[in-house]
Amino acid sequence: MEKEKDYVKIWANCLDVIKDNVSSQSFKTWFEPIKPVKLSANVLTIQVPSQFFYEWIEEHYITLLKKTVRKELGTEGRLEYSIIMENTYNAKPYTVKIPTLNKKELKNPSVSMPIDTATGGIRNPFIIPGLKKVVVESQLNPNYSFENFIEGDCNRLARSAGFAVSQKPGGTAFNPLLIYGGVGLGKTHLAQSIGIEIKKNAPGKTVLYVTSEKFTVQFIDAIKNNNTNDFVHFYQMIDALIIDDVQYFAGKDKTQDVFFHIFNHLHQNGKQIVLTSDKPPVEMQGMEQRLLSRFKWGLSADLQVPGLETRIAILEKKMYADGVELPKEVLEYLAYSITTNIRELEGAYISLLAQSSMNKKAITLELAKQMIDKFVKNTAREVSIDYIQKVVCDYFDLPIELLKSKTRKREVVQARQIAMFFAKNMTKSSLATIGMHCGGKDHATVLHACRTVNNLMDTDKRFKNYISELEKKIALQ
Repeated sequence: MEKEKDYVKIWANCLDVIKDNVSSQSFKTWFEPIKPVKLSANVLTIQVPSQFFYEWIEEHYITLLKKTVRKELGTEGRLEYSIIMENTYNAKPYTVKIPTLNKKELKNPSVSMPIDTATGGIRNPFIIPGLKKVVVESQLNPNYSFENFIEGDCNRLARSAGFAVSQKPGGTAFNPLLIYGGVGLGKTHLAQSIGIEIKKNAPGKTVLYVTSEKFTVQFIDAIKNNNTNDFVHFYQMIDALIIDDVQYFAGKDKTQDVFFHIFNHLHQNGKQIVLTSDKPPVEMQGMEQRLLSRFKWGLSADLQVPGLETRIAILEKKMYADGVELPKEVLEYLAYSITTNIRELEGAYISLLAQSSMNKKAITLELAKQMIDKFVKNTAREVSIDYIQKVVCDYFDLPIELLKSKTRKREVVQARQIAMFFAKNMTKSSLATIGMHCGGKDHATVLHACRTVNNLMDTDKRFKNYISELEKKIALQ
């Protein structure tokens, strides 16, 4: 009787032996998560997290387990597994008991199945469609919500489409929704916002966020373990599937093939698919055409580089969340200096706070300049159109809103032309982009402005001095 009660100590003794016979990483991965449940009639019951976990243990460590259990319990000692799955309909866990098997038995395990009280029939939790009753962790970061996503001209279409999808997953024309854009522009944030909103509106829906790399690794493991069908069936049960960085499927033919079938099943059954990529479908290389054509079924929405106002709004949101106040000139300097990457902008902001805190210095413009120089040291920093406009407006004492307006006043037109001139020579932006930043002008207007500035530099000495002084000021950023 005493021995039956001491199952925790018996399992601890087993672990001591196992620890000496496996690597520390294997022990941490495959044995630490196991919990002893009970001991009855020389049968030790241990709880494992999943069927896959049980199969791996039986496949790789069955001999070691048998030896250790028999060492503690004698030659009649046996091991029984308890696999806990949560039933979302009645929120009560049920247990599947599997005795220790040999290699032949492993292929067709005998499982004592629970009775489904609703139907009176046998409920097999290993039949994958039944996994709809299992809680699937969504892998969503609660910080990536719509409330924390700053909307601007750069992302308005993508955000609006994402919000529409989150209100009616699978029921809009935006299926799939492909969000694409450069590094650090908020693709992952927006994609996870959709998942979080779906879960908030419909807690019963199964939402899963997964990176393309993790999807590929899972698929490779499924092939190794000969359970590809289980892998496919698992993904086919998801109500809203979010795949991040789908461009990494390029060149992986088998992964693309299995995702193609998963995609078809989900789409045909009205399930929502959200994808992110660093480029639109037409620019994806190494992808099967049949898959690319499906990416185009719904909506492809791009995230562009945020404008100055959006960058300032992002920093203000961070400041408010952190309870921090920065001088206006420091805030603007950060927003003007880091233009192409939101992640880098937030990193600079955090670095500035850290510099101030660790060195016990007040946050000043001078400290911000020092930090920015170190933060982007060894990086060729491109001057932004916004920064050029600010320097030009400060030089001529003009409000920046006036420079971007439609006014034809002589002094404003000249300042606008100078800004266009520097933007063409100092940035990689297209003529159309430069014109859009300077009051919605077209590329022909930008070309005319550059010719005008060049002509004035050749004929007007004072004007040439303006350009020379401005060039130095812009270079000091």
